[in-house]
Amino acid sequence: MSFTELNIDQSLQKAIGAMGYEHMTPIQAQAIPPGLQGRDIIGCAQTGTGKTLAFLLPALEHLLRTLVKTKNPQIVVLEPTRELVIQVAGEARKLAARTSLRTVSIYGGASINKQTDKLRRGVDIVVATPGRLMDHMRRKNINFQELRILVLDEADRMLDMGFLPDIEKIVGSMPQQRQTMLFSATMLPAVSALARRFQRDPVRIEIGLAQPPETISQALYPVPKHLKFPLLVTMLEQMEISSALIFTRTKQEADLVTRHLRQAKVSVACIHGDFQQRERISALEGFRAGRHRALVATNIAARGLDVEGISHVINYDVPEHAEDYIHRIGRTARAEAYGDAITLVTPDDEGLIHRIEYLLDRKIARKTLPGFNYDVPTPSWAKPSAKALVQQLTKSQPLRDRWRSMC
Repeated sequence: MSFTELNIDQSLQKAIGAMGYEHMTPIQAQAIPPGLQGRDIIGCAQTGTGKTLAFLLPALEHLLRTLVKTKNPQIVVLEPTRELVIQVAGEARKLAARTSLRTVSIYGGASINKQTDKLRRGVDIVVATPGRLMDHMRRKNINFQELRILVLDEADRMLDMGFLPDIEKIVGSMPQQRQTMLFSATMLPAVSALARRFQRDPVRIEIGLAQPPETISQALYPVPKHLKFPLLVTMLEQMEISSALIFTRTKQEADLVTRHLRQAKVSVACIHGDFQQRERISALEGFRAGRHRALVATNIAARGLDVEGISHVINYDVPEHAEDYIHRIGRTARAEAYGDAITLVTPDDEGLIHRIEYLLDRKIARKTLPGFNYDVPTPSWAKPSAKALVQQLTKSQPLRDRWRSMC
C-alpha cells in the first residue's frame, strides 16, 4: 500500500515524500488505517519494522484535523531510553516540519531547566522517558488536561526496566477519553495486562519477527574463553573492518573490553547505562564521524541505534535472548548495504547459539581465523579455583546430587 493512497493532510503527505517513504511496511499498513479512525491499537512488532511512523502519522493527522490552541501537550509518547526519545522526537519533527506543531523531547541526563522552559512556552507533542516525565509532573511543569493521544512504545522494555509504577501514575493523571496506542516487541502477559488496563477495545496487530536481511553475512567463531579478547584484537588487525559495533553482555565487560582495546591502540568509544547523556552523544557522534573505529556497547544500543556505514557487528558476548541477536546484527547492512555479523562463541555459549539458530531456522556458519593460535593453554589465573568448582557443582539439583555422591 502506498502512502499516497491515504487521505491525510498535504503537509504530512509532502513530509513523507521528503523523508523518502513510498510504500508502507506491514505494521504501517495494518496500524495506520485504524489509527486514523481513532481506534486504540495494540501492536506486536520489532524495532526496525517502521512502527514509529505507524503511530506518529495518525497521531499528527488527528491533531491537524482538530487543532486546539493550547500550551499543554496533546500527544505523549513514552519510550524506555534516552536514545529512543531522541530518535522518535526527531522523526516527529521531520513529519511535522511543514506544520505549526511543536515537539519536545524529555529525558534524563539533559538540562531539566531547558525542558521546563520549552514546556512552559507551549508544546503539542511530548516524547519522554517515564522517569524524567515524572520529575516534571512533580514540579507541576506539565498537565495533561488537553491530552488526546497516548503512545506506549517498547512497552515490554519499559516493564523490564521497572517503569510500571511511573507509567501507572502518568496514565492515571490523563483524561480517560483518549486514543491509546501500545507497541511491544513481545506480547508477554504483563504487556497484555497493561493493555487491558489502559485501552478500550483495541485493534490487535501482530507482525512476525523480522529476519535479518540477506545482505548480512553471519559467522560464528568458536574460541576458548581465555582467548576471546586476543581473537577480537587479531580480527581488528587482520580483517577489513572499517567500523565495528561490539556488543558485550554487561557494563563491566564493556568497560574492560574498551580499556583493553585502547591499550591495543584501537580507536574506540563506549556507551552503556552508566554514562551521562552528553557522554553517550559524544561517543555516538565520534563513531558516526569515523573518529572511532569501534564502539563498544551493551544492549542499550541494540534497539534504536541508527548509524549508517557500520561494516561489522561483533558479538563479543552471545546475547542471552535470541531476539536480541537479531536486534544487534540489524545495526549493520542498513539501507540495503552489505555488512558482517561476527559472534565469538565459547563452549558455555552453545545453548544460547542453539536458540538463536532455532529462531533463525537456519545454521550459522562456523569459522576460524587463519593464523590465530587457538591452542594457547589456559593461564593459571584464568582457571577456576576449587571453591569455584564446588559452587558450580552445587548450583543445580542434578549436579548437587552428583556432588554429594562424590563426597
